[in-house]
Amino acid sequence: MEDILKKIEKQLHAVRDAFRKEIAGVRTNRPSTAIIEDIKVSYYDQLTPVKHLGSVGVVPPREIHVQVWDKGAVQSVAKAIEGASLGFSATIEGNMVRIFLPELSEERREELIKFVKKISEQHRIQIRHVRDEGNKDVQKMLDDGLCGEDDRFKGRERIQKLVDIANEWIESDCELKIKEIKE
Repeated sequence: MEDILKKIEKQLHAVRDAFRKEIAGVRTNRPSTAIIEDIKVSYYDQLTPVKHLGSVGVVPPREIHVQVWDKGAVQSVAKAIEGASLGFSATIEGNMVRIFLPELSEERREELIKFVKKISEQHRIQIRHVRDEGNKDVQKMLDDGLCGEDDRFKGRERIQKLVDIANEWIESDCELKIKEIKE
């Protein structure tokens, strides 16, 4: 039973980590390197993330810069960032690509909030899937005679507690991101 619970806990942490990574790339009024660092750039006929071609940094209040290591890749990085459908324009200064983030309109904020809520619901579905798989494993243990009926109920209760905690994580992370978007 403990092995099943450890496996479920590990899977729930993975879901939370994936959720955090996904919402980190959602734009807010604060600049974040996560917005552009995973944009793919065509570099020597390979699609390479921006973060592998240069150092990405933030210049307050709303600017991101990429110090590209290879001078020949500067144009490609700027072109990829502009073509990423994020509404950014890139300015090239030597090996530096500067991206100025315009102020978010109220309409755009509402779209981003809806998007974050949609992502959170997708991850909640993953959490429910993990719970269902765990419950199937517990039922299989009962069917195989490895545990009794009481153990099955206790196992399901413990699984549900883990799921409740994971849902609270998703909810709190979602609320934090929405608060950032509204700032």
